[in-house]
Amino acid sequence: MQVSPPLSKDTKPSATAFTSMSLRSILMLFVIASSLAFFAKGYVLFQATMVLSYAVALVGLNLLTGYNGQISLGHGAFFAIGAYALAILMNWDVPYWLAIPIAGAVSMLAGYAFGRPALKLQGLYLALATFTLSVVLPQLLKYKHLQPWTGGVGGIVLTKPDAPWGLPLTPDQYFYLFALLVTCAMFLIARNLIDSGTGRAIRAIRDHQMAATSMGINHQHYKSMTFAVSAFFAGVGGSLSALAVQFVSPDSFTMFLSISLLVGVVVGGIGTLWGAFFGATFIMFVPEIAEKVSKDAAWAVYGVVLILLVFAMPKGVMGLINRLRAGTAVQAR
Repeated sequence: MQVSPPLSKDTKPSATAFTSMSLRSILMLFVIASSLAFFAKGYVLFQATMVLSYAVALVGLNLLTGYNGQISLGHGAFFAIGAYALAILMNWDVPYWLAIPIAGAVSMLAGYAFGRPALKLQGLYLALATFTLSVVLPQLLKYKHLQPWTGGVGGIVLTKPDAPWGLPLTPDQYFYLFALLVTCAMFLIARNLIDSGTGRAIRAIRDHQMAATSMGINHQHYKSMTFAVSAFFAGVGGSLSALAVQFVSPDSFTMFLSISLLVGVVVGGIGTLWGAFFGATFIMFVPEIAEKVSKDAAWAVYGVVLILLVFAMPKGVMGLINRLRAGTAVQAR
């Protein structure tokens, strides 16, 4: 039997190389995307900011579904928890830049509190359990005893922050750049997590839980922590969207949001980070385009577009890009 030679030192990828590549990519993305703040105005900047907020949430959901193998239909609830936590904190005069990580931490605690008991559930059973979150939370936010904090049906109005230090930027421009900076930081955190030993353990559980357990990996710990980290990303994304919209209400976080986030992961590419941008773009623009095509059958148009995309790109947009890159590399040889 012929044994393949081991990888040489030059061909073995290191975590440092992956991190530096990701850092260069994120810095390049930041420079290119930041120019949009000086060319776009008003509603276009709002849409771009919402794409960033969805992208952060999709990265978290992809950590859970794409890299750990757990299916969640309730991440819209963690998105809402982050949004409401930020709104409540800002009403208590907590600055927005501090309220955003705190809102993510609140969502993280909620994710761990739900994820730990749900460890015994697998596959569709876990999906159904998480789906209850997206159904129950909007009603809970309307509960009369919580109205002093949540505002009930009326919700909470927020004010978009002004540019600090006298910068010549409008609130829309400044917050877009701030959201872009937060998004790049979150992507870098996710990339480092995936390339670490913890990330390898998370993927091992996805590939074969029994084999991972036999190797000494505590699957219960890693699963619950992945759920918590995923909820943290969703909470940060929700807090960014709350400031972009400048308003939160229970009707803004229906169960369709949770379904849309899972659809965004599939469209962008399961198990990829950069696919989150394509998935977020789909979530933001396709429903609007479908409504312009037909107001009476907007969801039918949305469904047709989704089916066509799944048939054309079964592994998502990033899967298609990777396939085209591989084909180009073969032709270049």
